[in-house]
Amino acid sequence: MAQPADSSEILARATALAPVLRERSEEIERARKIPSDIVTGLGRAGIFRLCVPRTLGGLEADVATLLAVLQLLAVADGSAGWCAMIGATSGLVSGYLEDAAAREVFGDGSTISGGVFAPRGSARRDGSWYVVSGRWPFASGCEHCNWLMGGCVVLDGTTAAVDEHGRPQTRMVLFPASDAVIHDTWDVSGLRGTGSHDIEVRALRVPAARSVSLAGDVARAEGALYRFPIFGLLALGIAAVALGIARRAIEELGRLAIEKTPTGAQRRLAERAVVQAEVARAEAAVESARAYLDDMVGRAKTEADRGTLELATRARLRLAATHATASAAAAVDRMYEVGGGTSIYARSPLQRCFRDVHVATQHTMVASPTYELAGRVLLGQPMDSSLL
Repeated sequence: MAQPADSSEILARATALAPVLRERSEEIERARKIPSDIVTGLGRAGIFRLCVPRTLGGLEADVATLLAVLQLLAVADGSAGWCAMIGATSGLVSGYLEDAAAREVFGDGSTISGGVFAPRGSARRDGSWYVVSGRWPFASGCEHCNWLMGGCVVLDGTTAAVDEHGRPQTRMVLFPASDAVIHDTWDVSGLRGTGSHDIEVRALRVPAARSVSLAGDVARAEGALYRFPIFGLLALGIAAVALGIARRAIEELGRLAIEKTPTGAQRRLAERAVVQAEVARAEAAVESARAYLDDMVGRAKTEADRGTLELATRARLRLAATHATASAAAAVDRMYEVGGGTSIYARSPLQRCFRDVHVATQHTMVASPTYELAGRVLLGQPMDSSLL
């Protein structure tokens, strides 16, 4: 079981893993999943326990440390960074469950959890149980998880139950991975190594205590980590992975620029003004986005230490995450373009960065509509705050 550690030790563990991930990046891509020995290494380093409370034997890392770890891993391999992000942030659910259920799922230090929060399933109440059916796409890392989760619309008979605002009630239920069927669907452009297949259960009985409402429940764990909005934390994790991918692209272009003299040219890429300018622009985009993200995380941490986050702070956290992801993609695009024809070959890490970052931008937590969510709050317009 991973023991509590300070931020420097956690970062040191991730740093030690990075060379292995980089060396085996092509293997991860070909396999469309993270190899089992690498998963074991991530587990032993405590990566999947970063957001589990210390009372359950987790690391309960601060958000800044979580994001630094994810960026570091994503520089080495985007898919590994993504799976680390999913496994780590899924552990946040442990802070919302009743104690017995939390210990059942997360009390074992070897637990790796994952799944899909989107309410694509249904859950019909039957006493102290839910009868759950559903099929959820994008279940990253599902092949190495031993617990899975899926969002559900709660049914009252055959129709959706509604809350006091007339909205459908939703719950996310947790179940052993052995109870689910995995459908091999992950044939995609980028983040191929995440194994984000569909998962499915039919008429599965799940204890009601093993469910949470991400929109309405208040965390039972008391640490500042659990005062951050759970959707906001997921968005921050995605942004961290995107920034790591962008950092890798800048590094790879730097190596290429020293070595490559384009056909018909007399100067290496590194000596060409247009390449110098594009590298500078990419560097500024990534570092300014990272600084904004770090600044907002720091402000939110101050509020979390005092109690709860204000709505405006939650909106700015999401804005920072979306902006960082978009800025990372723009930086990768610049590096891919100035890399020229070299960028298009499968052997080039630049094409992998290009494909990977443009899958990250498609996630609903950092997609373009999230700018509208933040803008509504900043302009004082009414909105469903549970979305933040």
